[in-house]
Amino acid sequence: MLDLIKVFHQVVESGSFSQAAQALNMAPSSVARNIDNLEALIQTTLFKRSTRQLILTEEGQYFHLQSAKLVQDADKLLSEMKGTNPEPEGVLRISVFESFGNIYLAPLIPEFLERYPNVQIEIELDNKVVDLNSENIDLAIRIGTPQDSRLKARKLLTNYTSLVASPDYIHTHPRIGKPEDLQQHNCLLISHERQRNHWYFSRGKVEKKVSVTGNLISKGGSPLLSAALQGSGVLLLSDWMVTPYIANKQLIEILPDWAATHGAQGSGEIFAIYKGTQYPKPHIRAFLDFLIEQFSLLSVVK
Repeated sequence: MLDLIKVFHQVVESGSFSQAAQALNMAPSSVARNIDNLEALIQTTLFKRSTRQLILTEEGQYFHLQSAKLVQDADKLLSEMKGTNPEPEGVLRISVFESFGNIYLAPLIPEFLERYPNVQIEIELDNKVVDLNSENIDLAIRIGTPQDSRLKARKLLTNYTSLVASPDYIHTHPRIGKPEDLQQHNCLLISHERQRNHWYFSRGKVEKKVSVTGNLISKGGSPLLSAALQGSGVLLLSDWMVTPYIANKQLIEILPDWAATHGAQGSGEIFAIYKGTQYPKPHIRAFLDFLIEQFSLLSVVK
């Protein structure tokens, strides 16, 4: 029965019989027959099947959740009995938001692959929120903790932000002496899918919420950074994006005495998010440990 359950979990992870068959090195018909046998054994329909998609039934969702620990414990026990730590291998599918993926993650991947040559990485640079439980993604890197209680998260770093503009913009526009002055300026905005955008400021015990507007809105930070460097407006963006340009004076900090954030509780933290299994697969666990190791070396504190 355990082998049938493992096939079932691979189908759920892959999203289809054909993709599960590739992962298991089986024929799709054999995968389908295994699922039929499991359903007959437990007298429960696990999937709603159609030509377009494969969806877990309510009973299937429950069975998947309850059987996960059984599979994990079995794998762990076998590994312990063999007295070996399995070498990380297999395909690792990663989703990461575009700017962070380009700037920080992409340069790290060659070192990881050199350490673990049996791992193959597929990376998606995408600012949309992915559903790890329905999409074929092993690990996502996002700002903020997941709302889905079935997922786990490991913090990589705090997302500190700075308010900046180019020297040209500062010299050709009215002075910004207090947060409220930003209402008279063109602000380059991260899209939060809201009708109005606000930036939040704090200095000591003083807190301010300022409504800001601008002619450029983007889900990713790269277009906004390019526009700011060309003098298009005022930008509130992550330090890991703007610090090099502050250092070479292409951008200048505005209101440095104020802490500026995108939210009332700060600009969030960056997490690696993965499915909530007690024992992640070796290649996922290795990549998580590698990320923690690498980002612990970064100095991101202002």
